[in-house]
Amino acid sequence: MWPTTWSSERPIRRVGRIAGRTTEAHTCGAQRDEVTLEDAGLNVTLPDGNPGYFNYYWLRDNCPSSFDPETRERAFDIFGLPAAPRPAAARVEADTLVIEWSGEDHTSHHPLALLAEHARGERRHDPADLPRTPWYADHHPDITRVSQPRLLASEAERRRWMEALLVEGVAIVTDMPDTDEALPETALLIGQIRPTFFGPYFDARVHVQPTNLAYTSKALELHTDVPSEEHAPGIQFLHCRANSVAGGLNLFADGTAVADDLRATDPEAFRLLAETDVPFYKEHRGIDMRARQRVIELDRHGEVSGVTISQHMADVFDLPQRVLDDYYPAFVRFGRMLQDEKYVMRFTLQAGECITFDNRRVVHGREAYSATSGERHLRGTYTDRSELWGIYRAMVSEGRFG
Repeated sequence: MWPTTWSSERPIRRVGRIAGRTTEAHTCGAQRDEVTLEDAGLNVTLPDGNPGYFNYYWLRDNCPSSFDPETRERAFDIFGLPAAPRPAAARVEADTLVIEWSGEDHTSHHPLALLAEHARGERRHDPADLPRTPWYADHHPDITRVSQPRLLASEAERRRWMEALLVEGVAIVTDMPDTDEALPETALLIGQIRPTFFGPYFDARVHVQPTNLAYTSKALELHTDVPSEEHAPGIQFLHCRANSVAGGLNLFADGTAVADDLRATDPEAFRLLAETDVPFYKEHRGIDMRARQRVIELDRHGEVSGVTISQHMADVFDLPQRVLDDYYPAFVRFGRMLQDEKYVMRFTLQAGECITFDNRRVVHGREAYSATSGERHLRGTYTDRSELWGIYRAMVSEGRFG
């Protein structure tokens, strides 16, 4: 067993038993600052008076000096240590755990308050992990609306927009200029443009030789975009440049609300859709994209965080036929629920509006329209959810409220 050692000014030795091991500790004056060493880690008294155990590798790897002060990235390489880290001495000075490491000329100074934040092995608090609010067919009047000029000028307005995307998964940006530059100017506020095999942008209007149903005037079933990519883009932008046609109502539904209701009414169907990978594809003119996805996505809390579904990009389900005996009824039930009037918002996106939404939560589609009755042009692009989360976290932690 690694011998128990410590260092302190005028220590008073105390010998006890912890977890079957002989340990030694010290107190200094009236304040009892206790450090006991074990084979793989040490125990130290935390500011709340409770003991905390910390692994030696973890303590050496997370020494405050291990991080570059400018980039905040880890600069220390624990792989370069010639042997497992061991303390030559460990003591508490004021509110800091001081460790002198054996075999290397290095001393770590760990504030006890920071150690206390990691004592239980819990995930670091995530400001972007906001609880989702489900919504239904009547949500359109209550959709968060933000003005594009104000987004460019106000961090408070950007935060309000981002919170709507995190909590409700959808928001409308108004006052969009009728220019090609307006869309990237807006999207770049919350992430880099995320190209797909369609390119960095796409134009949903009638094409002479369409490569996607969105490039026709036909009805488009409720779906999430690009499930045939391994990691489908997270945030979608649809900038309405013109909309004077007859028909073509926009359709939107909150996939998490539908999935939550499925879980309540048919737990087995929910389990199948949340645990089974099914194939999606896109084959057209030099493209052969394939990916497997789960129709229902769960977060680390076990809550529904999104859905992936697209009838026009669903490949032949290649599951064993006996499995399909159960899977198909669950899949069809969920698909029918998505179309229920309880969930589907129907409205006309107006020129100058840009609807922004979580592509891995919100399903969207449209009714058919008459291509000869006017002009309909939606220009779209994507960013990733992870960048939205990252920008939002930085804004909160840095106190940037506008």
